[in-house]
Amino acid sequence: MTDIGFWRLAQNDPSKLAVVDPEERQVTYGELLAESNRLVHGLRRLGLKEGDGIVTVLPNGIDMYALYFAALQAGWYITPVNFHLAGPEIAYIAEDCEAKAIVVHERFSEACEAAAKELSIPAEGRFAIGDVPGFRPYRQLTDGQPETLPEGRVAGQAMHYTSGTTGKPKGVRRSLSGANPDEVAGGLSGVLFMFGLQPDDGNVHICGSPLYHTAVLVFSSAALHLGHPVVLMDKWDPEDMLRLIEKYRVTHSHMVPTQFHRLLALPNEAKQRYDISSLRCMIHAAAPCPPDIKRAMLDWWGPVIYEYYAATEGGGTLVTPEEWLKKPGTVGRPWPTSEIRVLDDDGRDVPTGETGTVYMKLPAATFEYFKDKEKTEENRRAGFFTVGDVGYLDEDGYLFLCDRKSDMIISGGVNIYPAEIEAAFLTNPKVADVAVFGIPHPDWGEEIKAVVEPAAGAEPGPELTEELLAHCRDRLGRFKIPRSIDYIDEMPRDPNGKLYKRKLRDPYWVGRDRAI
Repeated sequence: MTDIGFWRLAQNDPSKLAVVDPEERQVTYGELLAESNRLVHGLRRLGLKEGDGIVTVLPNGIDMYALYFAALQAGWYITPVNFHLAGPEIAYIAEDCEAKAIVVHERFSEACEAAAKELSIPAEGRFAIGDVPGFRPYRQLTDGQPETLPEGRVAGQAMHYTSGTTGKPKGVRRSLSGANPDEVAGGLSGVLFMFGLQPDDGNVHICGSPLYHTAVLVFSSAALHLGHPVVLMDKWDPEDMLRLIEKYRVTHSHMVPTQFHRLLALPNEAKQRYDISSLRCMIHAAAPCPPDIKRAMLDWWGPVIYEYYAATEGGGTLVTPEEWLKKPGTVGRPWPTSEIRVLDDDGRDVPTGETGTVYMKLPAATFEYFKDKEKTEENRRAGFFTVGDVGYLDEDGYLFLCDRKSDMIISGGVNIYPAEIEAAFLTNPKVADVAVFGIPHPDWGEEIKAVVEPAAGAEPGPELTEELLAHCRDRLGRFKIPRSIDYIDEMPRDPNGKLYKRKLRDPYWVGRDRAI
């Protein structure tokens, strides 16, 4: 059988291509392993021991993978931090996870310099790629260190932080197994087996989203464990992705619905310019995908678009293209060993077809919110956890999501799900992006507000508002039509497509309390 696991592959075939970096420099498995080994030796010299933590504030690049594979063979926790955060936010995560070392990049110098003022990590444990005041040069960590495989290798873990949409972010921490990293590599690559992808087999992964995201790091590193080269993008661009797919004969990726929407907005000549026949499995998640958007992508790319539902905490469900076409809108059925329940507010299973809060259970992925026992227990029922999504199961056991419970609008006692309304807006070519949420209403409690980012060439104003509301009236019940539309130049999304809806919604609620 073909070897599985980054470290074995790198030792057995060091000249094999591992990563094409954002400048299209090609890095082999042997080169990446050598850097990873140097990092283990260098950080151990600083005093890092099994169970200690490292924080990174890095763009997509070889350094992020080198640190990841170092931590995972030295028994450390690695916490990749969103590089869009402000200094105090970076410092909060670094302090909360009790990191013993931090590695940052000069591109984020201002925020990292501000974070440094609040860090308890000693000066000798702070490193920067490039020049960042308060940090040592990164090469002081690796120069002169041996490239040999370190002794006493033991499996580490990534410890990601939740987005903090309902408060300060919390670390999702899992116990260290104490196993040899080579022995756990098969499990780390198993996420791709669920989608029918096999070791090597001519597969190539493209990564266009930031590696600080849980799923992005999980899927792209799983590709490396299976011998699939990874093509890294620094900043995702729809046409450049098509160019790279053609050039490197890409077979699979992890994407989000926002990227589909922007791909479909390309001119037809751009869509037809590139050969995408190599695609086998383009996986998406992270947000509800409007059925019309997904159907259009299937028409263009063919039956290669797979979907799953999960969270940083675990998962989940999966649906193939063929299943989705039979049941449009579903996020699928449970993974092997995973279980899904839909419960009411009293913790009882709701009848088939009725909505409730979605709970998941994945026995092999138990976790705790680091240093927050109360939050850990709050989201659990009988061993199942929830991230607050609302949905229902159909008669065949397929899960359909309605929305996040915290985003649900309650107007006149009626539950309204913004995702459905947003999907209707996105079928209009004059809408580049949209967010729908509830704002205060003296009688109904909440009324529906839409904020629209107009497509290029669309002029915001009363005429566009009436056109978009008429568009929605043709597709939605009257009680789901927004009462008003505001316009914005650019929606506040991170590079992976996550919408920071609170930034739009909160100003309307200043001095008022939301029910949820």
